[in-house]
Amino acid sequence: MNPKMIEQYFQRIGLIHQPEINESTLRLIHHHQHRAIPFENLAILNGESIDITQQAIFEKLVLSERGGYCQELNGLLFNVLSYLGFTIRPLLARVHFGEQPTGHGHRINLVTIDDQQWIVDAGFGTSTPRAPLPLVFNQEIKTDLQTFRFIKDPLFGNMLQTLEEDTWKNMYSLDMNHVVWNDLEYGNHFTSTHPSSLFTQNCVVARPTDEGITTLFNRTLKIRRGGVEQEIELENESDFYHALKQHFGLEPKISYQAFIPFLDKPEA
Repeated sequence: MNPKMIEQYFQRIGLIHQPEINESTLRLIHHHQHRAIPFENLAILNGESIDITQQAIFEKLVLSERGGYCQELNGLLFNVLSYLGFTIRPLLARVHFGEQPTGHGHRINLVTIDDQQWIVDAGFGTSTPRAPLPLVFNQEIKTDLQTFRFIKDPLFGNMLQTLEEDTWKNMYSLDMNHVVWNDLEYGNHFTSTHPSSLFTQNCVVARPTDEGITTLFNRTLKIRRGGVEQEIELENESDFYHALKQHFGLEPKISYQAFIPFLDKPEA
């Protein structure tokens, strides 16, 4: 990163440059990036290789005004916070939403400020924490619309859980070990290419709002506001691209034919 890239980044997320290295700045940057840059896997569905080098992420998410998935969104956040002087390192997490836990493929960030560690994640799709989470155990951690907690799982170690309908559900377990570049490349390659990956088999787009979140899963657009959900089926090419632009700020230069094989799959 360099000063020009940082200014372009802050312009992209709609935030005045925040030079202070503190919790307030961390929260502001996370909030604005999470709102401005959507989670999306459209490039994967188009058969593109996902390049997670610093320059490639910057060109795609900032200059081309696209979104990305965890390796890109949290990679961008890592690059910016590192440049600004935050104490930060990448972590890899094992996702626990499915019948079986995944490998360590979800990229997140660990930031330390005044001896307090924070999990900073801007790339977990519809369940992305809406604020940095202090790494404290057995305490409820609330964002504006969510409730989380960290527990010590006897098998998987540090586990992040989310509270849904009065039930605690495992989200992902954290590998606190040192992460090297090849670890990130391994996770990125599997998640963006393997046929068992959610992101090679479905169209997934998400962007939070002040009152909720808007998501697209294949043809199904869901708009959640204040506990009320509106569901819309996108019937054709015009509907699909209109929804991408209106709700997610996306205008991908990708043929509709690339998406057709994925759009008629039922939601998992």
